[in-house]
Amino acid sequence: MDLQHLANIAIEAAVSAGKVIQKHMNDNILVEQKEGGSNYASQVVTKVDRECESVILSHLMPTCKAFDIGLLSEETNDDGSRFEKDVFWCIDPMDGTLAFINKHPGFSISIALISRDGTPVIGVVFDPSTETLYHAIHEKGAYKNRIPWNIKNTNDYLTYATDKTLSDTPKSNEIQQILNKHKAALGLKDIKEVSGAGAVMNAILVLENGPACFLKLPKKNLGGGSIWDYAATACIYQELGLPATDFNGEILDLNKKDGTFMNHQGVYFSNLISGEFPPL
Repeated sequence: MDLQHLANIAIEAAVSAGKVIQKHMNDNILVEQKEGGSNYASQVVTKVDRECESVILSHLMPTCKAFDIGLLSEETNDDGSRFEKDVFWCIDPMDGTLAFINKHPGFSISIALISRDGTPVIGVVFDPSTETLYHAIHEKGAYKNRIPWNIKNTNDYLTYATDKTLSDTPKSNEIQQILNKHKAALGLKDIKEVSGAGAVMNAILVLENGPACFLKLPKKNLGGGSIWDYAATACIYQELGLPATDFNGEILDLNKKDGTFMNHQGVYFSNLISGEFPPL
């Protein structure tokens, strides 16, 4: 299977969907509700999400037939093909719908190709607000705007990327302790919070604002993001040699059998300047 060829198709799909989003960025969009997790962000959807998915699938469906690839996409019912095929496309047509509705940067298109064992082999993220393309291919490196991406951590403070502000996050004291631990271990002067983006762009913000981290604590109620929220960026982190794990530092289960929500294991994405370690 030619991963470069498939990555090029995924990039074309993501950029095409980005044009759809850009067309509607200043519109007042009707918000609909769908079945989701326990939080509002997982329950909202717009016609733009669906239009993006349609555009993406127009590019990717021919590859499903030509290369026998399965499919998992946020706005389409899970048909189980991800458990039968060697690889499957994992699509978030528009991550950060709440940010988009609120006209706040932090929404993006995310497309990944995942092996049946859960290994990400292609990751593509397109940020329509800045027209920035990020992608990675297994064992071929990570790229920003198609140029090899070398991460540079120059800040003397720790950046905490988050969808909700820390003050509005459950178990905020526990998260604060983790951040304080990183700050002390790295000899940093301060902790700065960047909030409001979706999970995909939060992971990208961690790479763009190092030293930094993004995390979700494990919880019982459904939510914590879904497979498609982490699949593409997990590939990018993998190729950069940075951790994209569950909260305990174990491999992310990117093809979990009992649904798509990741609340049971939490997530931990980090870009630290001296040593990488799970939060506990």
